[in-house]
Amino acid sequence: MFEVVRAVFPDDLQDVLDLYREYVNSTSVDLSFQGNDQEFSRLAEKYGGDESKIFLLKKDGEPVGCAAFRKLNDTTCEMKRVYIRPNARGSHQGANLIDRVLQEAVISGYKKICLDVLPEFKAALKLYRSYGFVEHPPVTHNPVPGTHFLGLNLEDYKQRL
Repeated sequence: MFEVVRAVFPDDLQDVLDLYREYVNSTSVDLSFQGNDQEFSRLAEKYGGDESKIFLLKKDGEPVGCAAFRKLNDTTCEMKRVYIRPNARGSHQGANLIDRVLQEAVISGYKKICLDVLPEFKAALKLYRSYGFVEHPPVTHNPVPGTHFLGLNLEDYKQRL
């Protein structure tokens, strides 16, 4: 059975780090421009409050995926690190992770959520578009050619609920 739960620190730190490192290593491009080591060393500090949150997808109590959002400013947040391990893909759980992130972003008071999608993640791009994400100016630096920068008005998302 699958469930999406908020990561609690320090208890879930190692599970989050394992998933984040798998995500980084799963891409065909070098993501060192993201400053992952620095971010990973401060996860509990950065994602322990109400403005930024990490969620774990668990199957029978074991972590198989993750997703997060982080504050950019008072009205806008960024979705980050949506990842599902290969052995749990095809179960339509990506939508459950995205739903949870969007719901929590609304609860946290954000009006807009943005993200970037590497060109190799075609299924993810299709899923984001199904939620109404549209092309949007970049909110963070990503030099990978072909990256899609997307945004979603959370008021539009709330009307879909």
